[in-house]
Amino acid sequence: MRRSQRLSGPVTSTRQGPKNWAVAIRSVRRRCDAAWLLLARCTEQGAGVLRSFMAGNLTRGVARIAVLLGFVLPAALARAAPPSPERPLPEGPRGVAVQEGRRIVSDTARALPDSVGNGLVCTNCHLKGGTASRASPWTGIWGVFPEYRARNGKLITLEERINDCMERSMNGRPLAYDSEAMVAILAYIQWLSEGTATGTSPPGRGFGTIDEKLIPRPERGPVVYAEHCASCHQAQGEGLQGSDGRYAVPPLWGPRSFNVGAGMARTYTAAAFILHNMPLGQPDSLSAQDAVDVAQFITHGSRPAFPRAKEDWPHGGRPVDARID
Repeated sequence: MRRSQRLSGPVTSTRQGPKNWAVAIRSVRRRCDAAWLLLARCTEQGAGVLRSFMAGNLTRGVARIAVLLGFVLPAALARAAPPSPERPLPEGPRGVAVQEGRRIVSDTARALPDSVGNGLVCTNCHLKGGTASRASPWTGIWGVFPEYRARNGKLITLEERINDCMERSMNGRPLAYDSEAMVAILAYIQWLSEGTATGTSPPGRGFGTIDEKLIPRPERGPVVYAEHCASCHQAQGEGLQGSDGRYAVPPLWGPRSFNVGAGMARTYTAAAFILHNMPLGQPDSLSAQDAVDVAQFITHGSRPAFPRAKEDWPHGGRPVDARID
């Protein structure tokens, strides 16, 4: 049934008398309760809407909504919406670099064959072109580096952080800081970060949270994987490779996946990513316990070594789920 057809019935029926008007109004109020609550949490005007409807003042509530929808909501949505990686590019050489950076992060293994040692691309983890909340978004991180990282035991630059991923997640080799590829990736991240205050971590940075008190259940991991993951990532975690060599679905373990030094090789890091992003298109559909169970199963699959992993967290505090072999 089309939306216009669904709406036509109540409008016609309300002409029959005051009783049907009351029914229609109650129906509208029920359908909009969730929206009023959301608006109330976001703005003072939204709170006014909520108060008006709770007091039974329909006219004032509608008036407040008109103000909110006309002026407040568009601005709030503009501030909350992450920059789109598909919006118009800058003009000139910067635009060329941004476009190249976007190409590299979306097709990394083919764009940088001499630097990537597996079948992954950056956006396998940094979803939606690096703009998805709780999928390690790049939006805003331009302004937070240099940043201290306990794993490195020192203050590091954004270039060093990118090379951490190149060596660990991509199981490859670092890029020269002045290389065209590094400059292009930096240009893309800078472009995504436009409008974010310097020194301010973006909302949804990282992979979100998970209860690290949850203990993995070894017997459940394979079951959860078979039920929710294998249809895309395949039974042996090998991913789905096309005839052109690119992976439509990334490998989760094996020689073409990330190595043991990658952040995603840690059980609770992977569990947070899985909980908030997987199965793809169904975020937060698994329980936290199931996410931990399947993450333990995936992260402990066979994968490439990273000898320097034993040097991580040089000042102590190594997480219990950090792998070294």
